[in-house]
Amino acid sequence: MRLLGPAELDASSVVANNAMNRGRRLRGYSRELGFDLAEAVRGRSWLDLCCGEGHALAEAAMLGSDVTGVDLVGHFAVPQGKGLELVVASIPGWRPERRYDLITVVHGLHYLGDKLKTLTDVAGWLTENGRFVANFDIASVEAGSRRKLLATLRSRGFAYDPRNKRVSRTGPATIEFPYEYLGADDTAGPNYTGQPAVVSHYRA
Repeated sequence: MRLLGPAELDASSVVANNAMNRGRRLRGYSRELGFDLAEAVRGRSWLDLCCGEGHALAEAAMLGSDVTGVDLVGHFAVPQGKGLELVVASIPGWRPERRYDLITVVHGLHYLGDKLKTLTDVAGWLTENGRFVANFDIASVEAGSRRKLLATLRSRGFAYDPRNKRVSRTGPATIEFPYEYLGADDTAGPNYTGQPAVVSHYRA
């Protein structure tokens, strides 16, 4: 098996998947993440990684939210405007200039290489009572013992819902994981969504 580095992964057709999270509205986000997004973002700051076309973000901006969306492909279907910033960037190399009350990733972690690094980054971008929620399949991380990986996540303040395959946390932290990232496999095939996904490989 050949593991891909960041540049090769960004160029992968699996990562530039147009079938996931492209046209979702706020109602779709709520269904995927398990809570009322419209209520959660009203009048608050929201960062959405792998934001797709940006429809849900535009809706949130109309509710008075201060919204930033980041996507590798950048096929945005809504214009930037008051309360809405859209950024074309590779998620692993991007850094915000502020902290956020809510950070979400709807089916985007499936396509990132160093998933654990993204989790550590996000933890540092939250406001004091900020909330992070993302779709996350623990099976997409090869790091030796899965039980130890789950225990490590929980010991760093992350919750994992295996039934709905979501990872979450509340509040900021500076986090390190005891894993070395080796690279990503974009040939692993479909995950639980039915779409081809990326498996991230680590050495404990």
